Amino acid sequence: MMKKTTKHPDVSGPQTVTNFIKVHNGQETIQIGFTDQRISAHAGLSAFGSFLHWHSFRSLLGRYLPQRTSPNATAAQDLGLGFITGILAGAKKLSQVAHLRQDPLLPELLGIERIGSQSAYSRFFQSFKSAPANTQCFGRLWRWSLDRLRARKDGYSLDVDSTQLLHEDGHQKEGVQTGHTARGLKRAYHPLLGIIAEAKIVASFWLRPGNTRCDSNVVGFMQELLARLPHWLKIKLVRADSGFCYEPLLALLESRSLSYIVVGRMYQPVCSLIRKTTQWQATEIAGTEVAEALHQEWGWSKPRRVVLIRHLQSERPDAGGKLLVDCPGYVYQVLVNNLPLEVRAFEVWRRYNGRAGSENVIRELDECFALPQISLKKFYATEAAMSLAVLSYNLCVLFQSHVGWMEKVTAATLRFLVFTTGGVISRSGGYTTIRLAVREGPHRDWWARLLEKLTCPFLNCIAVEKLQPNLFASAPSA
Repeated sequence: MMKKTTKHPDVSGPQTVTNFIKVHNGQETIQIGFTDQRISAHAGLSAFGSFLHWHSFRSLLGRYLPQRTSPNATAAQDLGLGFITGILAGAKKLSQVAHLRQDPLLPELLGIERIGSQSAYSRFFQSFKSAPANTQCFGRLWRWSLDRLRARKDGYSLDVDSTQLLHEDGHQKEGVQTGHTARGLKRAYHPLLGIIAEAKIVASFWLRPGNTRCDSNVVGFMQELLARLPHWLKIKLVRADSGFCYEPLLALLESRSLSYIVVGRMYQPVCSLIRKTTQWQATEIAGTEVAEALHQEWGWSKPRRVVLIRHLQSERPDAGGKLLVDCPGYVYQVLVNNLPLEVRAFEVWRRYNGRAGSENVIRELDECFALPQISLKKFYATEAAMSLAVLSYNLCVLFQSHVGWMEKVTAATLRFLVFTTGGVISRSGGYTTIRLAVREGPHRDWWARLLEKLTCPFLNCIAVEKLQPNLFASAPSA
């Protein structure tokens, strides 16, 4: 086969191009060949790599991840960084993370020896064998994430939630059990999450088998989470859905003097209360009315304030709530809370509705951070892998905060517009050189400002304008 050799001005070695294969696109013939030149499809991750180096994140992982004893094994911190970067690059499985070994640039960007193989990642995660080991490791990393937040005068809201991660094919994997899901009885995991709502940061993550009740271990989860919070991080409100309307949890929050709003369960006593209530008050939203009462549910140690909400189906067909057979035409919600009476019933409902932002966090974890796909044979190995994936979400949020974006964008947007920017790798002036494939104009100017921000030693230097799909629409055409 004949070879054609050319040399780039900044390339230390020759670029080799093979004979071309010709294809036709319907209008013209296109030649396709191969090159030995070092090119990376993920050169845009240089921005994220700069953010990690700014925080000395590799050293942090080296302190907290369990170290491997084999002299030839890839270092735990290198495996951790490679896994996190793989998830951000779009990997859904260990084999896809390992596929990034073919990228010639990523190890240099991350400051690691190499990306691990699939078997290396499997052995690494199998070293997590118990709940205490996972808590000791990842509890410190959740705390590190929380330490990056700024204090707020009014405090933060803490949302506690659970989700179902369907793994119907995981018949030989620990923890994949049949449980109630939105799609009926399915084989799944049933993890718990604690989310700092205003910052959209995950403060804690516990994996549980799929057949676990929503309120199972929630008291221990909450105790651990509250103990982890920095002393300056004030929690103004705890919110949760009906799965967490559980007397021991409510009592724990009251003992800590924490305000809460929890969706009540539609047991017979509260249904009777709804049927007897006649003092419904209209709100500023047409078709929505509220009422409130002091109520003691089954199993409660004392009466508590409940806010009742009903939505007229004909006017609010999309409103959430439960139907009652003997109260047709409406859907109902019950909010158990300990807010002062000065906070009117309608305002209690509005404050609870702020929890929708945390539901979006869970949706993004499912769609962009591979939680429904990650599953190893051992339960605590799966929890460790999922915890690292959730940590990569936190890093994605903190990256955006670092560059000064007031409103976050999704990881999918970052991946499409930043992380998958290609680049050519060469040696120039004794340095490894990356030439990003970014055309001259507003797009290139934005990239220059982003990299300058990430290399600035001062955190509060000028912010970079928010990333959005049409940011570079005015770039000149080729």
